[in-house]
Parts: sequence; C-alpha cells; structure tokens
Amino acid sequence: MVCTSGPQDRPFEEQHSQYSVAVVLAGTFQYRSPLGDVMMTSGSLLLGNPGQCFECGHEHAEGDRCVSFWYAADYFERLRSDAGHRGRAGFAVPRIPPLRSLAPLVARAASSVMAPHDVSWEELAIGTAAQAVRLAGGRSGTYQPARNAEARVTRTVRMIDRRPDAALTLSAMAGNAGLSPYHFLRTFERLTGVTPHQYILRARLREAAMRLTTGGVRIVDIALDCGFGDVSNFNRAFRAEFRLSPRLYLQRFGRRPIDDVAS
Repeated sequence: MVCTSGPQDRPFEEQHSQYSVAVVLAGTFQYRSPLGDVMMTSGSLLLGNPGQCFECGHEHAEGDRCVSFWYAADYFERLRSDAGHRGRAGFAVPRIPPLRSLAPLVARAASSVMAPHDVSWEELAIGTAAQAVRLAGGRSGTYQPARNAEARVTRTVRMIDRRPDAALTLSAMAGNAGLSPYHFLRTFERLTGVTPHQYILRARLREAAMRLTTGGVRIVDIALDCGFGDVSNFNRAFRAEFRLSPRLYLQRFGRRPIDDVAS
C-alpha cells in the first residue's frame, strides 16, 4: 500500500471490513480508531477489527508505505486460538510500536516487496498475525507438536520431493497433514529447520540443477518444468542458491558429449 497524501489532504473515514494488520515500512501518519489515536512510524504494526471505522491522516509530512494483510474473521480467530490466545475476540490496542522483536518480521516484509516472487505470502501473513496477537496482549502458550508430528511432516516432505513442481499451497499441505496452517507451519519449521516454502524452493532448484547437468534441454523449459512461473524468477533464485547463473552452471557442470571428453 503506497499513500501519497500530505498535510494538504483532509483525512476521510474508512472502515475495516476484516481483521487488519499493516506493517509500516516507511513514512509516518496519524491513525485514529475507537481503540485510540496514535502516530504510526516505520517498523510498527497497525491493528484493526472488523466493522471498526478509522481515519489515517498526514498532518505533518507526506506519504507512507505499508504491507497490509486482511483476514476473514473465522480464519483469524482460528489463528488467534492456535497462537494460544484465550481472551476476548479482537484487538484491544490500535498499534504495536517498533519493538526490537518486530525487526525480523519488518525486514522480511520489506524484502518481500522487493522480490515478491521469492516469498510465501501465506506464511508471512500467518507469522504477522501471530506476532500481532502476541504483542497486542495475547498469551502465547508453550508450543506442543501434535502427536505423530514427525510422521505427518515426513509424508509432506516426501510428497514435495516426488513432485517439487506441483502447486502446493500452505493450506493444502496443512490439510493433507491433518493440521491447521498455523500448527503445520510451526511443526514443519521446527522439524526440518526451514519453512515449507523454503523447502519447496530448494527442492525445485535441486531438480533444476540436476536437469542442467544432463544437458539437452533449454533453460526456459527446465524452469517451467520445475515449477517456476517465469525465467527471471528462476534465474534470480538459482543464482542466490548456487552463486552461479543457470547458464554458467550448465557450462561448468553439464555433461559434455563423448567426443568432447575423448578429445
């Protein structure tokens, strides 16, 4: 969300239709809601409840930039419950200030805007909601993995390894494992050391690297066959993973024809 309003622009009343959490990446503005009047700054979280009216104003300076998430009420309440919150529904405060504990989340949101194809927005949305609930006064209980958690994650990992190119969403993988998206994300990361999105990305890149070494296939075909939507996204991810472009990787590690080897 990019706002270019300034002191010359009058604020107008809006309404949160769903639960809202916005990560402020740059700029400042005034946020007024029934929960209070606060100043929003970079690194803070804006919070909103369904049906709440609010105003955002830029009385002293122009513009701001945010990454905003909206959550359906039943989905958010399930996330809130999974995060260990047993209090009343909804946020009781309008803002979470730029705390040190928010820094990794804010940095990840900022980098996601710069490279939107390299991030799982569903994972980021769940993590943002969990942080908002916890820091807004919620209680995050001790995390206990579900029974047979390792077996469930193993099934998912093997499913990814069999078809890394498949369009696997977080919700679909969680449903297949018999867990909520929140618990699946935490369980998967705890047991494997990476998020599902990171695991899928690396599985696709390993498959692509293997195909490059065999030769005889165009790079664009390998990218599409391995589940990447476009070649530029594939090139960027491959270079970040292997420190070489796909073309240089092919030149360095691709199998040469028998005549070349003999010579």
